[in-house]
Amino acid sequence: MGKIKQNPFVKKVGFNRIVLCFVLILLYGFFCVMTQGKFAGMNRILSALNYAYFLGFLSLGVTFVIATGGIDFSIGPVMFCCALVSGFSLISYGVPMPLAMVISVIVGLAFGIFNGYLVAYWSVPSFITSMASMNIAKGLASVFTKTQSVSWPQSTAEGGWYRYLVKVGDIPVGLIIFLIVAVICAVILNKTKIGRYILSLGSNKEAVRLSGVNVKKWEMTAYIICGVLVGISALFYVSAYTTVQPGYGDQYNNEAIAGCVMGGTSMAGGLASISGTVIGVFIIALLQEGILALGFTKDYQLIITGIIVIVAVFSDVVSRRRKN
Repeated sequence: MGKIKQNPFVKKVGFNRIVLCFVLILLYGFFCVMTQGKFAGMNRILSALNYAYFLGFLSLGVTFVIATGGIDFSIGPVMFCCALVSGFSLISYGVPMPLAMVISVIVGLAFGIFNGYLVAYWSVPSFITSMASMNIAKGLASVFTKTQSVSWPQSTAEGGWYRYLVKVGDIPVGLIIFLIVAVICAVILNKTKIGRYILSLGSNKEAVRLSGVNVKKWEMTAYIICGVLVGISALFYVSAYTTVQPGYGDQYNNEAIAGCVMGGTSMAGGLASISGTVIGVFIIALLQEGILALGFTKDYQLIITGIIVIVAVFSDVVSRRRKN
């Protein structure tokens, strides 16, 4: 195993990423065999991708937060809040579609600023802050929509062009957009001052502060980036499923975090991989679609996702102990 890890190609690509790609291929093959080839159809693939898009943006956002050593359990409910507030404004108040899409991002940004300010400037633990934001997001969405579900326009209706975010015909446009955003996030995290300071905060926040860096500013920036990506994820959710109900979204927190941690982002902070997060998200989406294809309920996916989180965190703890 040691020789394999020292291989130049493996070192450049990353052993963890190669293993994840191998797992992704094995899972796809397993579901194809178990469903007698039915899983290989384009409809199943597109359905899995629809799930991967919004979950992917959530995972990309929380990657920045976890890289600082924090956590955000509000991303799922905030995504629903973004979709409900912007959708209700569109349907009930006649807001133009482009403005409704902007509102979704602004709501996500507002929660990002709120979370980041409390964590960075008031030293409120991120766990507490995100739990509070989760409840605020649910309550705000219910109050704003009067506890009604919101259905965004179908593709054939006026303003239905927003659904082209996900696909045009059988062309997965959403995949292209998602990968472009992932590349941008990777550049920010690995090639810019923003990413360098965010990762440094997760490694040793006190040492960064003593070196004269404004740690509050950069810690808050991570939450702001997360909030914007959550607002975008809401647009991809409604583009795929159109209808949103108040009070939901919790189930996507663990899935987004699982994709992030599985991809190599350390829960202790200081280490993050955008490419790993992308592969992890595809694995979660494939599991979700595969479990449904086998005739099981979504409850089984929740069990598997929980196990994945435990295994990923345990692996991270063991790896850090070995390095130390």
